Amino acid sequence: MRFGMGVAAVCLMVAGSAPALAQAPPQPGQYGGGFIEFLMTGDAPGLPRHPAVDGYGGLPAPRAAQAPMSAPMSAPISAPTPRARFAALPSQAPAEEAGIARAMDPRFSRQVVPYEGQGRPGTIVIDTAAKHLYLIQPGGQAIRYGIGVGRPGFTWSGVKAVSAKREWPGWTPPAEMLQRRPDLPRHMEGGPGNPLGARALYLGTSLYRIHGTNEPHTIGQNVSSGCIRMMNEDVIDLYERTPVGTRVEVI
Repeated sequence: MRFGMGVAAVCLMVAGSAPALAQAPPQPGQYGGGFIEFLMTGDAPGLPRHPAVDGYGGLPAPRAAQAPMSAPMSAPISAPTPRARFAALPSQAPAEEAGIARAMDPRFSRQVVPYEGQGRPGTIVIDTAAKHLYLIQPGGQAIRYGIGVGRPGFTWSGVKAVSAKREWPGWTPPAEMLQRRPDLPRHMEGGPGNPLGARALYLGTSLYRIHGTNEPHTIGQNVSSGCIRMMNEDVIDLYERTPVGTRVEVI
């Protein structure tokens, strides 16, 4: 009961002294500290502060005065950390890429299919119009791979044989290609960035090859200067199955 009356008295004292408080802000420790100091000033030595006082829900921290633009700066001011922004996506593909699909058509994935042609097992048959390469198997079947072929004016047909095989081959553009593309390097060592990809099968004494590519989205399209492109994983599979001397028919 005595405590309740003491609190009521303090409340009346606070209400009655409100104008004076507005004119003369109380000093820390003026009311003896403890609970009475907390009621009078909102702060008291020895009592824990509520997190809201210094964080969300409390009074905002005072801002530092901004120096005039002409005033010399005694110390560098750190810029606020910018908010992360999402990069804008391009509205459309560049003109030179408009005719090239960015993902391989599933029709050109490797699979075993029936084969009724005349070639013997082990022969490679390349159908440039259909963009398929067939490795003929026994029992009227073939392993069919999707390929990229020559651009208009660079397609060809005929019979060749695999004359050499290379893993991660280097690339030296022929003189005819350098005349058309003088910007090309004179030689490029083998590796993931090489246009010949992971493997190459050389066709006779010609400049043509069956090779991998670091541009898998070009499979199923007319994109090369006459060479036959394959997915890297597909040309590795063909490389392991095909010995030097294998007959290659391009139709």
